[in-house]
Amino acid sequence: MRFTRSVIILFLLISTSSVHAGFFYRDRHEAVIQDTAVFKSPFFDDNERCFKCHGQNRYEYTNENLGRQVKAMMFSERIVDRDKFYDSNHRSFSCTDCHSEEYTTFPHSGQLRMEQQYNCLDCHGGDDKFAKYNFEAIDSEYQASVHYKLEEEGFTCWKCHNPHTYKLEVRTSSNLKEAILYDNNICLNCHANFDRFQLLTDRKEINILARHEWLPNQSAHFKSVRCIECHTEANHELLVSHQINPKEKAVRKCNECHSQNSLLMSSLYKFESREQRKDGFFNGIILNESYVIGANRNQYLNVFSLILFGLVILIIGGHIFFRIFKK
Repeated sequence: MRFTRSVIILFLLISTSSVHAGFFYRDRHEAVIQDTAVFKSPFFDDNERCFKCHGQNRYEYTNENLGRQVKAMMFSERIVDRDKFYDSNHRSFSCTDCHSEEYTTFPHSGQLRMEQQYNCLDCHGGDDKFAKYNFEAIDSEYQASVHYKLEEEGFTCWKCHNPHTYKLEVRTSSNLKEAILYDNNICLNCHANFDRFQLLTDRKEINILARHEWLPNQSAHFKSVRCIECHTEANHELLVSHQINPKEKAVRKCNECHSQNSLLMSSLYKFESREQRKDGFFNGIILNESYVIGANRNQYLNVFSLILFGLVILIIGGHIFFRIFKK
C-alpha cells in the first residue's frame, strides 16, 4: 500500500466526508426545494444546469450522432458537492460569475479548459466591504511564503481554498476541533496526497510521520493544533497567517507553546479574550491538561500569597520586637 493511503488512515485528518454522489438530478432538486432549512440561492435554477452533470458521479446526455441517451461517469475532479457549495462562502454566486457563459452550451468547447481562473484579490481586493479581512495583507504574506515560488507551476489561492466548498467560520470553544480538522485537511490535501503533490513539484514523496517523529505524542498534537501553528509566521493583524516559512524555521521548542505566553494565544486561540486568559489557568485548559510552564499561576492568588507572606513577616517581626522590648 502506498504511503499516501497510510498517512490518511493514521492521521484521520483527511476529509471526514466524501463527495456525495450517485443521486439523480430530479430527486435532489425536489429535496432542496422542499427543505426550508437549505439556503435558497437566487441562482439556484441557473446553477442546476451545471449541477445536473457536475453535482453527481454520473450524468446523462443526448448523443445526436447515435440518436439516443447516453450515461457516462463524471471525472471526480469535476464533481462539486451541492450541499458543500450551498454551505460555502460563495453560495450566493452563479456558476457563470466565475466561469465563462459559454459553459451554458453543451457539449462544452475544449478551449474553455484553458480559461484563466480568478484569484482572491480579483474580487476581494480594494473593496471596503472586505477590508476587515485584510486581503491585501494576506497577498503580501503569500508573496513572502514558500508557496509563492510555486506560482509559475500553477500554485494559486485555489490550491488551498476550493472556491466551491471553502467556508470561513469563526473559531469558538465549541467548534475548535472541527476547525483544526478542516484547516489541517487543507494542508494534507497536497502534503499527504502524492498525486496532487506531483502537480506542483518534482520532489520525492515525503514521509510526514517520519518527518515529525521527533514530536512527542504525535497523534495528540495532530488533533489539537493546526499545521500552520508551527509552520507560519505569527501575525496578530490577520485571522490566519499566510506566510508559510521554510522548514528550517518551523517551531520545534516545546516551551514556545507550553508556556504561559504560548504562541497559540496569537494564532489558534486568538478568539479567546484577554479577560479569559489573564488568570493563568486558561492555558492549562486549552492545552488539554498538558504541562504548561506558569499555567497554574493566578494573579489573584499571587497577590493573596504576597499579602499572607507579609502578614507572617509582620507577626514574626512584632513577636521579636515585643520579646526584645520586655527584656
